[in-house]
Amino acid sequence: MLARTRGHGRFSPSCSSPRNFSSPRMRALRRMISSTIRRHLARSALPALSLTIRRNFRSRRRRRLKSSARRGVRSPPRLSIPGRSAAPSRAARLPAEPRLRRAATGGPQSAGVRFRRNRNNSAESDFMSSRFYWRATASIFAIGAPTFAAAQEDVARDEIVVTASPLARSADETIAGVSVVSGDELERSIENSIGETLRREPGISSTFFGPGASRPVIRGLGGDRISVLDSGIGSIDASSTSPDHAVSAEPATAERIEIVRGVSTLLYGSSAAGGVVNVFSGRIPRNLPDGGVDGAIRIGGSTVDEGLEAAGGFDIDLGKAGAGNFVFHGDGAYREADDYEIQGFAESARLRAMEAGAGGPAEDEAFGVVENTALKTRGGSAGLSYVMDDGFIGFSGTALNTNYGVPGAHGHDDAGGGEEEGGVTIGLKQRRVDFDGEIDAEFLYFQKTKLRIGYADYTHSEIEPSGEIGTVFANEGVEGRFELVDRSSSLGGGELIGATGAQWKLRDFSAIGEEAFVPPTKSRQLGVFTMKEYAVGAWRFELGGRYENTRHRAPGLSAERKFDAFSVSAGIGFEPSDDVFVGVTGLRTERAPSTEELFSNGPHLATGVFEVGDPTLGKETARGVEATARFGDGDAWSFGVNGFYTSYRDFIFENATGLDADVDGELIPIYAFAATDAAFKGFEAELDAELFRLGPFHVHGHAAADYVRATADAAATGNLPRIPPFTGLFALEAKSDRLEFRGEIDHALAQRKVGFDELPTDRYTIYNLYFSWRPMGADGPVAIRLAAMNLSNEDARLHTSFLKDIAPLPGRNIKASLQGSF
Repeated sequence: MLARTRGHGRFSPSCSSPRNFSSPRMRALRRMISSTIRRHLARSALPALSLTIRRNFRSRRRRRLKSSARRGVRSPPRLSIPGRSAAPSRAARLPAEPRLRRAATGGPQSAGVRFRRNRNNSAESDFMSSRFYWRATASIFAIGAPTFAAAQEDVARDEIVVTASPLARSADETIAGVSVVSGDELERSIENSIGETLRREPGISSTFFGPGASRPVIRGLGGDRISVLDSGIGSIDASSTSPDHAVSAEPATAERIEIVRGVSTLLYGSSAAGGVVNVFSGRIPRNLPDGGVDGAIRIGGSTVDEGLEAAGGFDIDLGKAGAGNFVFHGDGAYREADDYEIQGFAESARLRAMEAGAGGPAEDEAFGVVENTALKTRGGSAGLSYVMDDGFIGFSGTALNTNYGVPGAHGHDDAGGGEEEGGVTIGLKQRRVDFDGEIDAEFLYFQKTKLRIGYADYTHSEIEPSGEIGTVFANEGVEGRFELVDRSSSLGGGELIGATGAQWKLRDFSAIGEEAFVPPTKSRQLGVFTMKEYAVGAWRFELGGRYENTRHRAPGLSAERKFDAFSVSAGIGFEPSDDVFVGVTGLRTERAPSTEELFSNGPHLATGVFEVGDPTLGKETARGVEATARFGDGDAWSFGVNGFYTSYRDFIFENATGLDADVDGELIPIYAFAATDAAFKGFEAELDAELFRLGPFHVHGHAAADYVRATADAAATGNLPRIPPFTGLFALEAKSDRLEFRGEIDHALAQRKVGFDELPTDRYTIYNLYFSWRPMGADGPVAIRLAAMNLSNEDARLHTSFLKDIAPLPGRNIKASLQGSF
């Protein structure tokens, strides 16, 4: 990923077209490079960092829902929901172990990927057969001109944040919990998905459904309560429907990512009740490039999965036209990786012990590798902008194709009703068009006008090892935002400013096939909001409100629900000096239930349960308070802490019923969406300090910690499931004009406050090392980066993941990248 830094001509990434690596000459060259590197590693004094040779273990067969007719696409069984007939009969409970999901994975054969058996008897695709070393060498010549975000170390707290407020305040001036990830930090954190890229940020975890699908979890909330935006407009995908659905926003082409922790309903509606992640890609240029053209390119690789990434992009000033200039933007990204390696068994010790105690035939255990986690992503975009002195108007088009496997997912054999070797794979395809415009000129009572509109056509195909498509999820949507920023005016010795806007969403969603647990639905959401800010002396007062109308319609069920939601918030901030800020915000928000919460009725194999929605659900109401305090002494040190408490009335969650559904001879637990009172409380804290100087190096220390506790009255154990434990990140960094060294300790405590039918998760400690070299100085166009991740090869598992007991985080990993800007 590359992030352009304003004033330095840095940019975001571009992609390359894959070349033909399969000719005899290319295969011979690949073998020569691979053997040379292995001989070098064998002679080195660091055997722990050498490449791991895969062990030959058979893929474990898992009991899955059996299908008697795999050749066609059929509808899954259904249970009755309120207002319909036939309740399920009570069945004997299975042993209390997590039901491993058969989650779909796989891309359509038309996507140009053929999955086959590799020498380890696990699913492998033809595009992954090339070894990392050959691909890393050859890809240098395969990349076209791209855009990336190299950058100086940005002082994040001074960066302007547009997601938290239309008034564009710096992170230090916002009362809400806000983080900005850009520059070197973004380069260092980049992973295959948005969730994993942001996982080490305070208050953030991820759903981690393998490397291909990982969505952010903010303060213990995920799914439809977290809004992932692409440059201010929703990602318009189906990632909130199920954790095995990937987010379409691509981290490799991001210039900057803004995170708003906590309730953001006021500005972004019901889908932002827990927070917002806004990924800025720069596809629509807002400024003229320095010198008429700028851009960047980055290539990199990783050893844990023999992965390769290439990204880049550029902006070109096409010349003067009337009062402004036309600017063209292009970017792209290419990523592929094999199954990733781990230090031991894929299954957790607790799950293996539980299975051993339950008896049954012995099965081969996956060891040293998490199977069916290979992936391939290709994407790119083009944009054209008309940039003027007082604003810009532009549009862009984006294409994304992703194919990835999901760990723990196995297909079925048509003939015998058993399971096929290999895994289900997912093919994701999105085509998107965006318009963005902003005019900074007086209009009536307003100073600035903003308009953003996005349209996307998204499909997610779940494919069996045989190549047959099991289920297709499709989502076609339009989202728009219109904002008017007030002119500043004087009032009572202070300054009054504000903004008013409207937001609209249209969504046409369908799921067809064996795992279509949600019926086709059409949704419409219209919202209007306003906020005012009054500053006088060291004090700042904020007040805002939003009205939102939501309609969900399921034509096949002849069902329709409408909701009118009102949300308000008020805040007070006090800034006696540049280095001190304290503030508190109170809120009352209402959230309309999602279509999944209302109309689900079928086996959701990604989560291993039979989901039953409740079409009678009402609005979810939250009342909360958040306090923030930030202190510092210039560049010497800074400390910030956010504390929050939110109580919910009619909090909607999946509740265990104690019943099982018989689906083709398999019993899976029934979970029903229900509303209950709940409470979330916790904090995030960060400390940065310059410790000392050692020759040309400035040595800094960094510490961050977060904690959340979530309870629900109707939950069987009183605890909500998949809530992250206390986590901490501690780092020491030495930096000069050309060199940078950084060491990190990423620690999480054990989580024993678990939900019903959920296993506890052990603590983990991950050690990471980073090195970067800018041979031409801090402002030079070239940067070389190395990273050693999970040095101790820790068996680390995220409690927020449905797959935590069968898919740990990747093992020891050496990453390298070369980055250049122009």
